[in-house]
Amino acid sequence: MKKITFSIVAGLLLITSGVSAQDNLVKATSTTNVAADKKAFKFTEVINIERTGVENQGSSGTCWSYSTGSFLESEMIKAGRQPVQLSKIFHARKQYEDKADVYVRMEGNIRWGDGGEAHDVINSLRKYGTMPAEVYTGLTNGATRNNFAEMQSVLEGILKGVVAKKNGTINPVWKNLVKATLDAYLGEVPEEFTYNGKKYTPKSFAKEVVGLNPDDYIEFISQTNTPYWEKAMMMVPDNWSFQWVHNIPMEDITNIIDNALKNGYTVAWATDVSEPYFSWPNGVAYVPENALSLDARRMKKEEREALFTEVRPELKITPEIRQIGLDNQSTTDDHGMHIVGLSKDQNGKEYYIVKNSWGEDNDYKGYIHVSKAYVQFKTTSILLNKKGVPSSIMKKLK
Repeated sequence: MKKITFSIVAGLLLITSGVSAQDNLVKATSTTNVAADKKAFKFTEVINIERTGVENQGSSGTCWSYSTGSFLESEMIKAGRQPVQLSKIFHARKQYEDKADVYVRMEGNIRWGDGGEAHDVINSLRKYGTMPAEVYTGLTNGATRNNFAEMQSVLEGILKGVVAKKNGTINPVWKNLVKATLDAYLGEVPEEFTYNGKKYTPKSFAKEVVGLNPDDYIEFISQTNTPYWEKAMMMVPDNWSFQWVHNIPMEDITNIIDNALKNGYTVAWATDVSEPYFSWPNGVAYVPENALSLDARRMKKEEREALFTEVRPELKITPEIRQIGLDNQSTTDDHGMHIVGLSKDQNGKEYYIVKNSWGEDNDYKGYIHVSKAYVQFKTTSILLNKKGVPSSIMKKLK
């Protein structure tokens, strides 16, 4: 069976794949790179919470795993433990296995690909444990950078063949084929490994070294089409696990983040970054007053750059404006990052210091300063330690 399995994988390797969606996203957010003498924004740090170093997710849509993994590393520091750079690919791989099962059960009626949500990492920590990045890198055959496009094409081809049910029923051996494909591209997951001279399994490592309780974390969304203070379905394609999370008023997104940061807790943040007023090279994101009339497809280079050559007044964000973006899908769930601090610009306006997972190739060595208006407008979800949430908000949750 193993021989047959690997021959099928070899055949499927002929499937071609183009540039990854992740590469396109980085390119789209890198169209403005203002010359040093024209940069308008100047920031002063107010809160800067300890965390691990910036990583690079490469050509893989695993921002949700990198951002939430980074968040858990900060949680270790907050808990007084020595932080460990966790394997983001371990959690991604385990969730691809679970997602494949959901894909088949749903007869292919979910989107297949790299994407996921912050809660996927928490669910993986609970179900499978975790391990250090050095133990499971996901890099094979001399690779030095993640590139999942071909792997996902192969996996999708397998799964589409399974749900087609050519023989009338589904043969459970498909799971062996999915595992073999993941092993071929990412390497086999060790059942046991040695860290600092001691042997661990992923579960024992999570318990003894990481020491975090998955039940300590809570996730929020904000939408006006379901009641506040009740749980609602997170209606985004990457919520393949059909998770229900707490729905809160828009203003409480930033109220929660502010409270968390002031008490030494960081926040895993899912958001839309495909806006002309989000600039990765310049490390700034805000919402100019004319944001609703901007059409990124028709903007000239000088118009894009002008957004970052002066500090402009921001659009007043309301729950109604926010909901319109969610409904017409000008706000989409396309990236996950890690909020680690607070800064002020030269006019005293507050921004969040956000750790990204695209390496250090920008003005702030892998970080970006994001205005509170942007966070209220473009957030799709936040996840954090319950202790970082104001007690007044916790009391309202049903």
